[in-house]
Amino acid sequence: MNKVLVSVFAVGLLLVGCNSSKTTTDKLATQTPITTSIDLSKVLDDKAPVVINPGRFVEETVTYRLPRVVQGTYSVSDFGKYIDDFKAFNYKGEMLITNKIDTNSWTIADAKNLDYITYYVNDTFDQEVTGGIGEDVPFSPAGTNIESTNYVLNLHGFIGYFDNLKDSQYSLDVIADSKFKRTSALQETNKTVSKDGSLTTSSYFAPRYFDITDNPMFYGNLDVEEFQVGDIKIVLSVYSPNKTHTAAQIKAVMETMMQAQKTYLGEVNSTPRYDIYLYLSEGKAESPKGFGALEHHTSTVVVMPEASPANALAESMIDVVSHEFFHIVTPLSVHSEDVHYFDYNNPTFSKHLWMYEGVTEYFATLFQVDQSLIEADEFYSDILGKIQTASNMNDSMSFTEMSENVLDEPYAPQYYNVYMKGALIGMCIDILIREESNGNRGILSLMKELSNKYGKNKPFEDDKLIDEITAMTYPSVGAFLNTHVVGGTPIDYSEFFKKVGLTMSSGKVKTNYIQNDGVLIFTPNRETMSIPFSEAVKDNSFWTDNGVLPGDVIKTVDGKELTMATAQEVLTGMFMWQPGRDISVVLDRDGKEVVIKTKTTQSFTTGSNIIEDTAATASQIATRKVWLKG
Repeated sequence: MNKVLVSVFAVGLLLVGCNSSKTTTDKLATQTPITTSIDLSKVLDDKAPVVINPGRFVEETVTYRLPRVVQGTYSVSDFGKYIDDFKAFNYKGEMLITNKIDTNSWTIADAKNLDYITYYVNDTFDQEVTGGIGEDVPFSPAGTNIESTNYVLNLHGFIGYFDNLKDSQYSLDVIADSKFKRTSALQETNKTVSKDGSLTTSSYFAPRYFDITDNPMFYGNLDVEEFQVGDIKIVLSVYSPNKTHTAAQIKAVMETMMQAQKTYLGEVNSTPRYDIYLYLSEGKAESPKGFGALEHHTSTVVVMPEASPANALAESMIDVVSHEFFHIVTPLSVHSEDVHYFDYNNPTFSKHLWMYEGVTEYFATLFQVDQSLIEADEFYSDILGKIQTASNMNDSMSFTEMSENVLDEPYAPQYYNVYMKGALIGMCIDILIREESNGNRGILSLMKELSNKYGKNKPFEDDKLIDEITAMTYPSVGAFLNTHVVGGTPIDYSEFFKKVGLTMSSGKVKTNYIQNDGVLIFTPNRETMSIPFSEAVKDNSFWTDNGVLPGDVIKTVDGKELTMATAQEVLTGMFMWQPGRDISVVLDRDGKEVVIKTKTTQSFTTGSNIIEDTAATASQIATRKVWLKG
């Protein structure tokens, strides 16, 4: 699906292009950095002009591409469909013939005379609600934003690559209002100010195209805080359009959490700087709706609702940023050839998403109890939630097969399971290693050994990883991986809980306002495009106490209409509710309006518990202690 293209002015582009071309006219493209620029001072109709100057080519025809897929998303983004008015010019300033061969690619004829390329970039945040792009819009934290007060520069949405020059160096100039704050983990090489002081050009350097895609930037009216975690400088950049939340407030939460993470990781120290970019969505029609985060090797972009209460935002930030920060272990220090030599147009994927995402998610859960940020019961509750969610997915699908084919059917809908069953796989391996080593080793020590063997510049061979892990650990670990990860045999988690002196039981458990023990209490009706409560609402104490019945349809929540289009935003907000919040919910019950105005109380349901086994042996109890507390 394509957007409607509109005409743009190219005079500014020509001037910038002519200036930049002077630096490379006598050098081959393979011998000089690709010179690029993004001019935020010349944005037109929410479109930013870009100039690409590659130097001289010896080929007759070259191909320029924007990424179809970017690392960490495991979905098709097609950033080429946000490009307008693509043009190529020779050294006389004359336009060359270009041909758009697919959504993301353009061929350029007479490439020996190519001087520079110009185009305009549409942002993706605005497209999430237009209906013209639909489900194909990039996940918000992977997307781009172009507005007068904020620019989310995920550079893979602005800068492309030539097929044969992905390993070439890049230089990038970003021209913007001098009053803007700007943060980037990409190395800044120079900064110049216009004669009148109104514009500042920040210059950056990237060793190869990967570093362009791996280092997002924030520009605009930002709130920025820094703090130190061991030898790592953390830079927190927050955009809160209504100043609802501050970087100082969020810093306090992040610093406590990340200090604990660093203590948990120990000597793992693979980056001198880590950036957190937080965009708080205002909730307007043009605001992003894809809440969550996208990891990069040394940074993460987070999108959250600005309306979140401070405690709910803090809880969400702990959940998502702790996960993303642990990616400095994998894939930064441990990754496959598919990651190291990533093909942005026609990617192949590793079989081991259980490790990249699953083990990372497991660390983000386990470290909190290890470092006494949460109690063991809360950790068990989180594990139970993952078991419940995983059980509602395809539990007999080969995890390695799903990982390797994650863009295709029937595997793509199972991707979310990497955060559920993937984390549980990590837990089971951890318990096995603890049991076999009398508590002396665990999955963290395994990941450190793999990091020491490989590191960020040496990928492992995908097909050999399980054999290597088996050799580094125990035959039981290899048997588990081959049976439950390569093979499709479901995992009996009770067997692993028994190893650490725990057992599963049923009873009254806490739940939230949209789920019972991990299961949604709504049944969307696509014929009526409504979202009624399901029979499961009978077992949710909060809604039952307020008289809600199966089939009741939520019309509005605190004045916000609940529709298929707003469901993610509204239900995410309800998920974040805490006891003691004043709410107003309007229901439709068989055509009659029912209004609920009340204060939230803790909701309960019938679900599973993990409790200590009174018959546990001393060895099992000892294993549990080192499992939870290292």
